[in-house]
Parts: sequence; C-alpha cells; structure tokens
Amino acid sequence: MVTTDKGEFTAKVVIIATGSERRKLGVPGEEEFIGRGVSYCGTCDAPFFKQRRVAIVGGGNVAITEALHLAKFASEVKLIHRRDQLRATRILQEKVFAEPRIELLWNTVIDAIEGQDMVKRLKLRQVKTGIESALDVDGIFVSVGISPNTAFVKGTIPLDSAGYIITNEKMETEIPGIFAAGDVRLNSAKQAITAAGDGATAAIYAERFITEKKTS
Repeated sequence: MVTTDKGEFTAKVVIIATGSERRKLGVPGEEEFIGRGVSYCGTCDAPFFKQRRVAIVGGGNVAITEALHLAKFASEVKLIHRRDQLRATRILQEKVFAEPRIELLWNTVIDAIEGQDMVKRLKLRQVKTGIESALDVDGIFVSVGISPNTAFVKGTIPLDSAGYIITNEKMETEIPGIFAAGDVRLNSAKQAITAAGDGATAAIYAERFITEKKTS
C-alpha cells in the first residue's frame, strides 16, 4: 500500500523512481536566479557562458570535473571551496591546478547571490578570517552534492549511508515486490539514458514477479 496526498493505492509491485536532487546552498538570491545565472549542471549549461566569467562551488570529483568543462567555454572560472584542500581524486586535482583559466578560492563560502535580471555578483566570506568581499560573475554553478529522494522509505527499505536504495542487477530491493530505478538507487550513473534503462529493467522483472506470484 502506497499512501499519497491523493489517497491510498494498493499494488502487487512498486517501482520507486523518485530520483535525486542537487543540494542547494540555501543563500539569498539562489532560488531567485535559478535559470538566470544559477545552475546545477555545468555539463548542461556551460555553452551559455562562452567567454564569460563564472564561479563554481564545491570540492569533490563532480565539482572539479565540471570546473574543467567550464574552462573550455568561460573566460575565467573561480572555484570556490570552503576548505583548504579538495576532496577530488589526485589526478583531477592535478588537472585543475594546471588549468590557467581556473582560480581556486580557498576557505571561502558564498553568503548571497546578487543581480538584477541576471546574476551579477557573489557576496563571499573567508571562513577563517570572516573577511567579506564581492566577486563579479555572470554565472554560478552549484556542485555541493546530490541527495536521493528517499526520506519517505527510510526504515522500510535498506538504504546505504548516503540514503540511496540498494538493489541488485534486476533493480530488486531486499523487500519482495519493491523495485527501484534511476538516480534514487545506489551506483546509478545519474544520467537520463541509464535511468531509462533502469526503468525498463525494473518493468521487465516487475512483470515477471507478478506472473510468478500468479502461478505459484
């Protein structure tokens, strides 16, 4: 039984495909400028910022990979990280340190995103000294992690430490009749094409599950 705001639904099989969400900074201006200079996907939106100044916040593999991609388009890339060292793998760190268009701003956080019709500047603060400053940019890319939408199944289905649903290659969870597909499951590639493949796999084995229950 699945309980929703539109009532309760009973089914023989459930496929969970609730996806995941990019974590947000939660600072003033972020929501206001989404799509107007605030982006959560450098791979998607980098071409819109050709020969423009941009910033990206984060320090993991995804953030560094996107910073390197942005450097192929933007005139300048400011990589903002709240710590004094990156979490990314060494090979990615070496690449970003060697890229002349990328400048790292260590021990720095964003307090606000400002602009008019589009993003114009960031309000920055040094974590150790508290010194505040402003950075003029045309865009800000947020890459501080991804959270799966699994709060509603916590305690019902086994999750990993980050909240992703654990499945086998058939998209089955440990609970018979409950499947998961796409970004919500552990080890997803987090791409639309692979999520669609997960969905097809889950549908095939869900149908087999129903058929086997009928004949057993």
